[in-house]
Amino acid sequence: MQSSIKNGSAKQHSGDSRKFRSGNLMLVGMMGSGKTTMGRTLARHLGKVFVDSDEEIIKRTGVTVPHIFDIEGESGFRLRETAVIRDLVGRDNMVLATGGGAVLAEENRAMLQQNGIVIYLKANVHDLWQRTRHDRNRPLLQISDPHAKLTELFQQRDPLYQQVSDIVVQSGKQSVHVLMQHLVDEIEMYKKNM
Repeated sequence: MQSSIKNGSAKQHSGDSRKFRSGNLMLVGMMGSGKTTMGRTLARHLGKVFVDSDEEIIKRTGVTVPHIFDIEGESGFRLRETAVIRDLVGRDNMVLATGGGAVLAEENRAMLQQNGIVIYLKANVHDLWQRTRHDRNRPLLQISDPHAKLTELFQQRDPLYQQVSDIVVQSGKQSVHVLMQHLVDEIEMYKKNM
């Protein structure tokens, strides 16, 4: 199982006590990388509260993400996403699953880094396509060639996920339990290196 803890990452953040004091874990990654599934499992295992930023947007607006995209476009959705993340990062002891595009805004990247340990669940494009190809709640993939779109999005977003993350874990074919246990070990190792 591939994973990495960024060299010097803990040291560069050691003066920022909110990052560690909050007890927050922030999950980033492409749609279909397993952020929601892993977030729920990790939160249950660690006794933390689980929050999904997309679900929070749906709760606040009363409509689906595709509906927001239809009415307000992606830019309108991204404004709502930033507002929700701004509200959520003030909480403590939470596992936050962010939307795949949350890292596009520099403000979001900064808020995530300052308020918790950021974990990038990285998956290859083929696995992402397999997991999302029948999902009608992915507005960016409702096009003739969703595989090509996923490839384009991955190339655009992967450097941002790498930039914002403290820990990178490959979310491949392993079971949720195996990945969760590996993540718990990685988080402990990261904290020891602070």
